Amino acid sequence: MPDQPCVFCRIISRELPSSVVYEDETVLAFMDIQPATPGHALVVPKRHSPGLEDVNESDGAAMFMAAQRVAAAIRRSTIPCEGVNLFFADGEAALQEVFHAHLHVIPRNPQDGFRIEAKWSEPPRDVLDARAVEVSANLL
Repeated sequence: MPDQPCVFCRIISRELPSSVVYEDETVLAFMDIQPATPGHALVVPKRHSPGLEDVNESDGAAMFMAAQRVAAAIRRSTIPCEGVNLFFADGEAALQEVFHAHLHVIPRNPQDGFRIEAKWSEPPRDVLDARAVEVSANLL
């Protein structure tokens, strides 16, 4: 564990500056300092939770509700926005860089340069069924 709180905890405590979009007792939403597109915001729980599994259900629900409100506000603003992506990176392999749970609210427009790329596949139904059984068996 680092000696200092994480960067998002420091933003929440107002030790570091941020451009706040929304705040309530559970979450804080602020503009991303390295936006993928203009208007890109982050929604973070005020309770430190390193990853998705660490976020309690009420904080997760509050994050999603705040993301909905922020996305709607972006659409009503003068920021160009024809669509919105919500993105949550959980773990280093998923490209999480700050280990305090956060939900990206990314305004989208044609030719904005933002891409989500993968090696998309179409597994046969029996493979999908087997994976579904395995995941279901591990639900808590």
